[in-house]
Amino acid sequence: MLRNITGCREIPSLTVCVWSELPTGAGLGSSAAYSVCLAAAVLCASGAIPTPLKEWEQTARWCQEDLELINSWAFQAEKIIHGNPSGVDNAVGTWGGMLRFLAGKIIPLSRVPLLRILLTNTKVPRSTKVLVARVKDKINKFPSILIPVLDSVDAISCTCEKVLNEMTCEPIKGEHYNILEELIDINQHHLNVMGVGHPSLDTLCQVTAARGLHSKLTGAGGGGCGITLLRPGAAQ
Repeated sequence: MLRNITGCREIPSLTVCVWSELPTGAGLGSSAAYSVCLAAAVLCASGAIPTPLKEWEQTARWCQEDLELINSWAFQAEKIIHGNPSGVDNAVGTWGGMLRFLAGKIIPLSRVPLLRILLTNTKVPRSTKVLVARVKDKINKFPSILIPVLDSVDAISCTCEKVLNEMTCEPIKGEHYNILEELIDINQHHLNVMGVGHPSLDTLCQVTAARGLHSKLTGAGGGGCGITLLRPGAAQ
């Protein structure tokens, strides 16, 4: 397939060895990380994009055009793995940092505060492809109910982005964390309504709530990992 790219050379058969410290199927974007790395490696090997790292340099970065090509191929791999992915995970894997992702349009957010996040793995396996299909079926079955929920999730993201931006422009206040915690709770309830919750994630939310903390699922849900926001100075 890479022969269709201008300036690309044919490459011989390859054996790819992959290892990762990310647990698979846990909502941490392990498949997207794999897809982005594989796409970048094969594109470099074929000459479709240059290798930006020089011998005397510690770090390097591809230009925007090359990153977009890497991302587009990684997205194709994600479609094979997940069926109908959003494209968020491979975009984050390609550009890094925090992104605004809306209708396929990617806007990197350069100014974001550093937050402490507790990551909990429920060890409950799940399939992103199955969960995405389940949500799609529910939307098709109850569009008048689920579409407003999706609109509310979008509003949560926009409000969260606004608060995060404020946290970089002024001294961080307790009120900022109050709002983020409320948004986490609302979002988790919405995700349960959408059918991607799990009893193990409910337990996580209950255990952390008993200690004044706020948690939600990450990734496709249905098990996997959950995240908990920690305020500065939270006890170990």
